[in-house]
Amino acid sequence: MSTLELINLQKRYQNGYEAVPGLDLEVRDGEFLVLVGPSGCGKSTVLRMVAGLEDISGGDMLIDGVRVNDMGPQQRDIAMVFQSYALYPNMTVGENIGFAMKLRKTDKAVMATKVAEVAALLELDKVLDRKPGQLSGGQRQRVAMGRAIVREPKLFLMDEPLSNLDAKLRVQTRAEISRLQRRLNITTMYVTHDQVEAMTMGDRVAVLRRGYLMQCATPQELYHTPDNLFVGQFIGSPSMNVVRAEVVEGTGGLPALTVGSQTIQLDDAALAQLPGVRGMIGRSVAFGMRPEVLGDEGTSSIDVDVELVEMLGAELLVHATIDAPSVKQTDEGVEIGESNTSMIVASMDARIRVNAASRMSLTLDTSRIHLFDLVTGDAIGKAKVDVG
Repeated sequence: MSTLELINLQKRYQNGYEAVPGLDLEVRDGEFLVLVGPSGCGKSTVLRMVAGLEDISGGDMLIDGVRVNDMGPQQRDIAMVFQSYALYPNMTVGENIGFAMKLRKTDKAVMATKVAEVAALLELDKVLDRKPGQLSGGQRQRVAMGRAIVREPKLFLMDEPLSNLDAKLRVQTRAEISRLQRRLNITTMYVTHDQVEAMTMGDRVAVLRRGYLMQCATPQELYHTPDNLFVGQFIGSPSMNVVRAEVVEGTGGLPALTVGSQTIQLDDAALAQLPGVRGMIGRSVAFGMRPEVLGDEGTSSIDVDVELVEMLGAELLVHATIDAPSVKQTDEGVEIGESNTSMIVASMDARIRVNAASRMSLTLDTSRIHLFDLVTGDAIGKAKVDVG
């Protein structure tokens, strides 16, 4: 088991492009840390620098407290699993798993024992004599993992290992990877663009945008207390609904929100979670609502025009328009929609009857809303939520 520390890690290419401006990040001993973000955010570049496949332009990388910037990949004692599996097609499963030991001229008896142990762990013991072309995608991915595990590395790196699998197999294999990592307790850095994958697998998740770390926290913290608008909208499926609102003085002098022509009074529970909002009266904000806080329970309500209803078995996704401009984070900054209406999604109990092309009132749990600064995108006075 090992630790990894990135201190102001930088990557600049010869053409001047700065893929990673300066990243500070720590992977703890035995931790499963996931790097997630949109395409081009720098996550794979970070992984390749850790592996020694990309030169480091600036900053420091420490493994177990030792600076490894100038060490080659083999000296770092790191194993990497690629998206493409990178298996040798002419070798059997057993030969692929034991290849690294063969290169090190490991005793044949020791190698056979180790390969058998790893194959049993990965449930590959019945296919050891097969070639990769005779295996399913999930089996090939497990062979690639076995080849890495058998080396007993300090760090385990995975670069979008599930992206070549179909949806059903991806769900199954991500559960297998999580189970194996916890059983082996190997410090792991895992890269994916799929935020659902990140949230279900990681002990902590680091969200990157344009090479910058936007937030690193547990999946629960990212979802319930995002530090900024980007994290709030990126994490969660369906995405957080965000519209422009005005903070006004409401009943008893307490803050309220005006959303279009509607007013939402903030009660004591909401104000306890949003202490910073008391100083925002008279200002515009980005008002965020997760789909599940709009439904049949809550302390307030908001009227919408239903456009579409999707039945998903246990829940309904109600797509509706609201009389307020949309707000989203772009590379240029926080962007307010040009239209005075925007589309929002509510997640509701499937037993509720909702008709398309109708006007309805959605209840709103104001203790679970989010407010963001319209200039910086930073969360406004968000108190940490105890998620157990």
